[in-house]
Amino acid sequence: MNLISDTIAAIATPLGEGGLAVLRVSGPQALAVADTVFVPVGKTSLTPSAAASHTIHYGRIERDGRFVDEVLVSVLRAPRTFTREDTVEISCHGGLLPAKLVLDSLLAAGARPAGPGEFTQRAFLNGRLDLAQAEAVADLIHARTELALAAAGEQLAGKLSQRINQLRDDLVKTLAHIEAHIDFPDEDIAPDTRGQLLARLERGVAFMDELLRTADEGQILRRGIRAAIIGRPNAGKSSLLNQLLGHDRAIVSPIAGTTRDTIEETANIRGLPVVFVDTAGLRESGDSIELEGIRRTRAMVAKAELVLHVLDASEPVSAEDEQFLAEFAGKKRIVVWNKADLLERRSPTRGEPSAPSEERAGSETGAPVAVSCLTGAGFEALKDAIKQTIWAGEIRAEMLQVMINSRHQDALQRARAATVRTHDALAANATLELVALDLRIAVHAVGEIVGKTTTEDLLDSIFSQFCIGK
Repeated sequence: MNLISDTIAAIATPLGEGGLAVLRVSGPQALAVADTVFVPVGKTSLTPSAAASHTIHYGRIERDGRFVDEVLVSVLRAPRTFTREDTVEISCHGGLLPAKLVLDSLLAAGARPAGPGEFTQRAFLNGRLDLAQAEAVADLIHARTELALAAAGEQLAGKLSQRINQLRDDLVKTLAHIEAHIDFPDEDIAPDTRGQLLARLERGVAFMDELLRTADEGQILRRGIRAAIIGRPNAGKSSLLNQLLGHDRAIVSPIAGTTRDTIEETANIRGLPVVFVDTAGLRESGDSIELEGIRRTRAMVAKAELVLHVLDASEPVSAEDEQFLAEFAGKKRIVVWNKADLLERRSPTRGEPSAPSEERAGSETGAPVAVSCLTGAGFEALKDAIKQTIWAGEIRAEMLQVMINSRHQDALQRARAATVRTHDALAANATLELVALDLRIAVHAVGEIVGKTTTEDLLDSIFSQFCIGK
């Protein structure tokens, strides 16, 4: 079936109880499908096919003459719609059953269920968005911080696409020049012209390098980083998690070994999404359940990009602390001295807790941070340390305009390699057919980013990650 020849429908809001649910219908028969199920109520309400574009009409949904729900219907005529197709949006009462019954009525009237991301895919196929902008729609939906939302908004507005298109245009101009000389082999490329072409290729490589440097930051904004909270039982790991989240998520108990499994929650740390993982306490144990928790802790640390190693500031560093500090010394790490409030109240005769030996402390980022989970002291400094460890320097507004994702990174790496080969071959007076071959590879790879060169498999891979109804 031709993707654009049929009409699709889906629930566009999350399933579950709520005040309202919204359904979308898009395609050449969207108005006719809506006509079949919608009964206008009142003097000013009209059937969708009789209504003007961008108007809202009150009525009810009926199926086989039976009342389904009381609704508002928005009529949006092509091309001034998200998909550039005729579109109807139906607002019905929230809750799983009302939305499902309205959707069933639309499907019985001739629509088919939309696949994941199919509305956005149609927006791309109909020229409403390029592929980078379409990906930004998913980034907007999944954004967990204001910075991530701002970056997605810049990409949706076309800031990245503008720069990619300029890069591609420059490569295409160079390719056209080279192919012109292939067509007229008796005319050699003049030295000045060759120099200009080489300079343009060099600028292209430099620009690709600039974009590639944003890949890590882009990944952080989109998916966040994983930070494992580790330490001995009763060091205050669960209390630390609760303080960082701003609410009680983990059970806190004076009984050692309360946490037997990992707990994951995301927090906004200075504008960056951080997935904190509270882990089972590290110690030697004969308890099989606790041993499994410790095994999972080690597995979680292996996957984490940052470790918060919590030590009890009210006690000297133990041999077990030293052991685990050494075991995880290769990870990017912040040592956190917890229970600083007890340290302040302790008797002068007891002295300060001994610091971990330098050779075992490893290369944790910056100085250890002292906090009190009881009073909240030190947590602003800890958040600053986490942010600086994840993202050094200031987060500037212009940086958010060109945050590439992993797909863009792969395409740019292939484009850069092909452009470098083109430059070197042209500088060495190689056969122009070989020069053009590599430059075509570069043009194709850059075009993949905005969708000027795509495959069906690529589109399926991208849009399958979207939610249904978007």
